[in-house]
Amino acid sequence: MSNAGDTAFDVIVIGAGAAGMMCAMTAGARGRRVLLIDHADAPGKKILISGGGRCNFTNLYAEPENFLSGNPHFCKSALARYTQHDFIALIDKHGIAWHEKTLGQLFCDGSAKAVIAMLLAECDSASVDMRLNHRVTDISRSEIGSQERFRVTTDKSNFTAESVVLASGGLSIPKMGATGFAHDVARRFGLKLCDIRPGLVPLTFTDGELDMMRSLSGVALDCVATTSGLSGGRTDFAEAMLFTHRGLSGPAILQISSYWRDGAEIALNMLPDGDAAALLIDAKRDRPRVEGKTVLSDLVPSRLAAALAEKHLPARPLGEMPDKVLAALGTMLNHWVLRPAGSEGYTKAEVTLGGIDTDGLSSKTMESKTVPGLFAIGEAVDVTGWLGGYNFQWAWSSGFVAGEAA
Repeated sequence: MSNAGDTAFDVIVIGAGAAGMMCAMTAGARGRRVLLIDHADAPGKKILISGGGRCNFTNLYAEPENFLSGNPHFCKSALARYTQHDFIALIDKHGIAWHEKTLGQLFCDGSAKAVIAMLLAECDSASVDMRLNHRVTDISRSEIGSQERFRVTTDKSNFTAESVVLASGGLSIPKMGATGFAHDVARRFGLKLCDIRPGLVPLTFTDGELDMMRSLSGVALDCVATTSGLSGGRTDFAEAMLFTHRGLSGPAILQISSYWRDGAEIALNMLPDGDAAALLIDAKRDRPRVEGKTVLSDLVPSRLAAALAEKHLPARPLGEMPDKVLAALGTMLNHWVLRPAGSEGYTKAEVTLGGIDTDGLSSKTMESKTVPGLFAIGEAVDVTGWLGGYNFQWAWSSGFVAGEAA
């Protein structure tokens, strides 16, 4: 039941991140009375740290194929209705300078604070009522007056609304305040969840492999990382990899981690532009007196070259090494098969894979099919983008379509 002290709104958006602010400003611009609520003391905390503080706010080449979901078709409608070009137009409207880094990734020339300021300005112009430091303790739905309404109880005050939008994200980066709130609320209202796990996350290793990786911590190189995809097909990414004290990271590894499953193998081609075995055998013919690590350092970073030579080559000049030994090392350079022990988990994950099952949501509005007025957007939903601005684009697109409907 509604209490006399409850404040009434048309729409309550829970989560003042990228998706939540986009949704709130869109609904407010339609004349809806919108409350944007968050347990944190400031909005857009993940925006602030993204892209090294410059916010990789979208990707020029964002397409449905760049997203993982139990239903790969679900994201198509939202991405078509609010595209990367729409968000770039908004950035331009606010005079925010930007540049393309690589692979279509767009960053602010200055600070990510500019994106937050832009979203707050749009919310202000749409008369959105933002309440920070408000922790939601309960959400219920009942008949209030002549219609069904939601009642949102917080540790500060209570509110009612026709629509509630779950925009509180997933479990990744808990130090930024990430929680499973949206998943918990979805369960309470009978919405199904898909398998939830860390995505875009460094991979960890054990035993002998880890010893070498630790000794190479900080070494980076271009590679092609490959693993089996969700449907068993091969998935690969050509970007940089980085050795760490716990295993492997870098863009190629983060990308492949979203497709990797516990117990599966990954393969790394550390010389994607050449046949390493042929290059080593040719070097033996042309430079028989040089050491193996010298030739290897022409192909890969010197620290990696030294480690590989020590582990895989005899301590003698190249000309005295059997071709089969060089060929075996070359094969490893082009196809190093590894079995990760696990990942760094939600602490280091950039996104949460899985979440609220898209089968229970409208792809056009993000509204629950079974609970009218309940919407879910952004990272809370089982749609996860690649590294490189894709997850922000999903936040903008899903937030927009929900804001148009809530």
